[in-house]
Amino acid sequence: MDLQLNGKTALITGSTQGIGFAIARGLAAEGAAVIVNGRSEGRVSDAVARIRADLPQAEVGGMHADLGSRDGVDQLTAHARRCDILVNNVGLFGPTDFLDIDDETWQRYFDVNVMSAVRLSRFYLPGMLEQGWGRLLFVSSESGIHIPPEMVHYGFTKSALLSLSRGIAESFPGTGVTSNAILPGPTRSEGVSDMLADMGEPGQSAEQIERKFIDQARPSSLIKRLATPEEVANLAVYLASPLSSATNGAPMRVDGGVVRAMA
Repeated sequence: MDLQLNGKTALITGSTQGIGFAIARGLAAEGAAVIVNGRSEGRVSDAVARIRADLPQAEVGGMHADLGSRDGVDQLTAHARRCDILVNNVGLFGPTDFLDIDDETWQRYFDVNVMSAVRLSRFYLPGMLEQGWGRLLFVSSESGIHIPPEMVHYGFTKSALLSLSRGIAESFPGTGVTSNAILPGPTRSEGVSDMLADMGEPGQSAEQIERKFIDQARPSSLIKRLATPEEVANLAVYLASPLSSATNGAPMRVDGGVVRAMA
């Protein structure tokens, strides 16, 4: 299937590893010009090199910036003035008891997970509206619906992205610009694997730790395993394409069935 992404430019935040990297690679494979972003210049350069090694014909570049501040967003937008596809993927996560989450942590999570998406969407949306086509994607989470007690601050920010995505879609109907949210479930990214390893017991294998996590923390999973970043990216790449033109304002789940709902 031709996803008609040749000639489109895509910016993916937090794309040096995990879901973001898989989305960047998937879009590049479909012919989009891709801009990789991360906080570290070295990690951005490495991600760009890995995509080019796999896809020698890909048009891919990168820009390092910490998007948890207005200055960081300004640095990125000064480098990339326009894009057709914005994937708001960057995010912090980690288990912390609610009573131990201080004000500084709450603010940092909100700035990185939510305000980066607000600022970037506000910057790039006018250009999309002017040309009559664009795609805004927000990588939320099933944790935005089922708030995990071990990560209340994370779930809160992912709920906010659902509101932001729908609100933008409601604000600009019939423009050719769509705004959708993606809700991954537990995914085998580097960050999640590290988090689960910290939660595991000595001597347990990665497979045992993952299985225990699914059984105890996400028992409603229908696939009974962690998803891969590529499985999540497949949905994102489709939603970024012209073929998804009738999908707008939607929370699209790729959660392995964790959310027990039919709609």
